Amino acid sequence: MKLQLQQGILIQRYKRFLADVTLTDGTTKTMHCANTGAMTGCATPGDTVFFSTSDNPKRKYANSWELTQTQNGDLICVNTLRANQLVEEALTNKTLAEFIHYTHLKREVKYGDENSKIDFLLEHTSLPNTYIEVKSVTLLEKSQGYFPDAVTMRGQKHLRELITIAEQGHQAVLLFAVLHSGINSVKAAAHIDPEYANLLMQAKEKGVVILAYKAKFELTPEGSNIELCQAVPVIY
Repeated sequence: MKLQLQQGILIQRYKRFLADVTLTDGTTKTMHCANTGAMTGCATPGDTVFFSTSDNPKRKYANSWELTQTQNGDLICVNTLRANQLVEEALTNKTLAEFIHYTHLKREVKYGDENSKIDFLLEHTSLPNTYIEVKSVTLLEKSQGYFPDAVTMRGQKHLRELITIAEQGHQAVLLFAVLHSGINSVKAAAHIDPEYANLLMQAKEKGVVILAYKAKFELTPEGSNIELCQAVPVIY
């Protein structure tokens, strides 16, 4: 995924969806933040912010915060909308080894007993349907990556739905998209959301496939290139 980006220095993130950034010319700009999570470690004042610009005249804020470069050099994709886009790109390009045989991909398909939509449904004439739920991972604590970074009722619901899908004989997949260059393994954040951690263990025991793939970041003068390509371990 190629993004045309400009950069600045973060002043503050506030009201969840807004951030003030000092540009290279010294002016200050308010931009949209598409991340509704806690963003722990991803939004420290003084971090470098990389942002995109929309040409949609109806937008109140033309700029979107895309990446953070922390003061120790880690790169983080903070725009959670990019996780599904990166996974779709990887599925289409056949760079995720587990899914190279599937021939049809559908997005946002309704399923389950709790009024859910699966991120991706993969189909093949001679293979079971595969339901893939994607979660963006950006929380790094003491050299360990964690999900979630806040209590997630929605994430708990998705795990229950995946367990049901697995029990019905389909392939159910939870795919952690690791969007932080400093994270090399993923673990359920039991210290933040113990119920999610319990459900993740239940899902594993019921046959839900749990995977983690890490993004590779490349910064160029024109912007950035991000590719989801490196499998990393999930720690239980």
